[in-house]
Amino acid sequence: MAQPDTKKIFFENLSGAGKAIAVLTSGGDAQGMNAAVRAVVRMGLYVGAKVYFIHEGYQGMVDGGENIKEATWESVSSMLQVGGTVIGSARCKEFRTHEGRLKAANNLVQYGITNLCVIGGDGSLTGANLFREEWSGLLSELVGQGLIEAEAVQKYSALHIVGMVGSIDNDFCGTDMTIGTDSALHRIIEVVDAIMTTAQSHQRTFVLEVMGRHCGYLALVSALACGADWVLIPEMPPEDGWEDKMCQKLSANRAGMKRLNIIIVAEGAIDHRNKPITTDYIKDLVVKCLGFDTRVTILGHVQRGGTPSAFDRILASRMGVEAVFALLETTANTPACVVSLCGNQSVRLPLMECVQMTQEVQKAMDEKRFEEAVKLRGRSFENNLKTYKLLAHRKPESELPVSNFNVAVLNVGAPAAGMNAAVRSAVRVGISEGHKMFAVSDGFEGFSKGQIKEIKWADVGGWTGQGGSLLGTKRTLPAKHVDKIAEQMRKNNINALLIIGGFEAFLSLLELLTARGKYDEFCVPMVMVPATVSNNVPGSDLSIGADTALNAITTTCDRIKQSASGTKRRVFIIETMGGYCGYLASVGGLAAGADAAYIYEEPFDIRDLQANVEHLTEKMKGSIQRGLVLRNENSNENYTTDFIYQLYSEEGRGVFDCRKNVLGHMQQGGAPSPFDRNFGTKISAKAMQWVTKKLVETFRQGRVFANTEDSCCLLGMRRRALVFQPVVQLKDDTDFVHRIPKEQWWLKLRPLMKILAKYKTSYDVSDSGQLEHVVRNRPKESDASVAM
Repeated sequence: MAQPDTKKIFFENLSGAGKAIAVLTSGGDAQGMNAAVRAVVRMGLYVGAKVYFIHEGYQGMVDGGENIKEATWESVSSMLQVGGTVIGSARCKEFRTHEGRLKAANNLVQYGITNLCVIGGDGSLTGANLFREEWSGLLSELVGQGLIEAEAVQKYSALHIVGMVGSIDNDFCGTDMTIGTDSALHRIIEVVDAIMTTAQSHQRTFVLEVMGRHCGYLALVSALACGADWVLIPEMPPEDGWEDKMCQKLSANRAGMKRLNIIIVAEGAIDHRNKPITTDYIKDLVVKCLGFDTRVTILGHVQRGGTPSAFDRILASRMGVEAVFALLETTANTPACVVSLCGNQSVRLPLMECVQMTQEVQKAMDEKRFEEAVKLRGRSFENNLKTYKLLAHRKPESELPVSNFNVAVLNVGAPAAGMNAAVRSAVRVGISEGHKMFAVSDGFEGFSKGQIKEIKWADVGGWTGQGGSLLGTKRTLPAKHVDKIAEQMRKNNINALLIIGGFEAFLSLLELLTARGKYDEFCVPMVMVPATVSNNVPGSDLSIGADTALNAITTTCDRIKQSASGTKRRVFIIETMGGYCGYLASVGGLAAGADAAYIYEEPFDIRDLQANVEHLTEKMKGSIQRGLVLRNENSNENYTTDFIYQLYSEEGRGVFDCRKNVLGHMQQGGAPSPFDRNFGTKISAKAMQWVTKKLVETFRQGRVFANTEDSCCLLGMRRRALVFQPVVQLKDDTDFVHRIPKEQWWLKLRPLMKILAKYKTSYDVSDSGQLEHVVRNRPKESDASVAM
């Protein structure tokens, strides 16, 4: 339902004038906390509120004094890329006592603080809610003790709390991803990829322990992202006799010419009797039963460290801004809430509902109701587990359904990191469902030349971590070779097509749909999975490969900015890929803390360029030493990267100097990020399940015949869910000249980047989260929906 116009422009509706907001980080640290602190501070200042840091978490709130400091715009500069939390975090026993909370209330009242933004885990957020409930009583006590005036009780009558979950374990119910989880996965996957090379050399088995005392998310998703042979998590204790099954699996993989084995264990892994399963126990078991050279690696606090990933920076920035909105809109009757992520959308959930469900998970595990615990974790966790089981454990031939269908998989367009994970997933799910899978090399060009062969389960082993396209990919569209492709379809009896690619893949499906009128060979189920660094495919908010490219841009921008450290003031002009789509420039700019990002979708002229230069000049005269400007490669044919570089150099003369950098194809290369591996794996598995369903529906009189619109679909991420959309229905949503969708969700993030860079702009809050309730994850038949 459309939001009322009064909510359209931020300044007309929400003002922080006269309000004081404090931000603190509590409990364990997590990468991305600093990005959240920065967003809260800058958005708070932007709306006219006073913003305070509370150093050292609740301990600082109890101790007061120097621990509570007013924040300025400059005080959060250069912290976006820093791991951990620069304002400190500490566990505080004193805050758990009534006397401790009384001291904390007194300290807050001295600064007029009645709005708290708490970044931490469920313990920290539960403590904040208790503090809120006791607030009026605490103030009355302080009046009785003569520590505050009676008027203060009326003036500061209500304490408002908004939480953001910062936890690498992703153990908080109600949110798909907590701040820090994606960065921790980056650390794990970096280690696993490095270990795989040495394990391969010596034919070794490695047992890796990852964090997760009560939650197996990190272990499960890293196992999914690296194709581990076995995973052990607290929510899914193995059945009796698991040791023999695991050894059989490891032995079978070695017999299939695999030179290494990877076993991933969550630190809280248990068996059905609640007995811990340790890495040493597994190592001794493998050595004793199989005689394999086996080593143990415990990752420990490496997972908490390092710079936050692009995903965590964007998530934390969005959540930080949403937290300020929530605080400004709250009333005395509004329950404390948590700002959260569902699919690709911000949501607000009652804090205690989330905490209670998180506690229910632990209770279910303690009472050995493990299936229920998995469901309570949420759809994201449950789907990860389903997908891992589907891909890691091959059923014996005798147990496979017999479908007699042939399904072809091909890559179309430019390479994108994560394509190989998607192909692996499609092949293995297809085989599990009884199909014969065929791999087409070099896209439709290879298809026309007959470069098609059957691909087996073992052929795609080790593909998840490989960048580029192992099948080979070309931009050639099928219309050019439609006769030959139809002939190959007929010759190989292909009953369905799964295309993994970018805008060319979308155009290819439209051409094949048209060709159905002439060729019955194309009257088969056809589905496309979006994979392109440009993220310009209509019908999907996200594409495989875009996250890896964002991380490449973010990491490079960090290094480029650091190169100016200690030198004179400098502005960097960075050119990104994307064709006419400004996704990489805009979202990369948000993740890297850019001052401006020029894109085709938001036309700009010489006056805008001049205003940006003047804005940067003003900032550089203060304590800011580095500026960052991103430009999408096709943003404007006249205002080129060289032109902007020369303009900034000339206009900034005497204040700052200028450097430029064209990032080029490094954005397409490299190993896929954990997000792209996971996204590619799950979206492709869902596409393959759709293919199976359509094959059964359209099989009549001994043949497959599918000529309806809904048998030629694109599977895309839309807000909170994965949705199959007939490609013909997406034509009206597409700008074919510039190869972009007509509406793009991420354009709503652009004002956020500008606000965080100190520009005055209007901000559309019509899409901001409304308070919802936690929905229990109810199982649906063959539900394979994917949450990130």
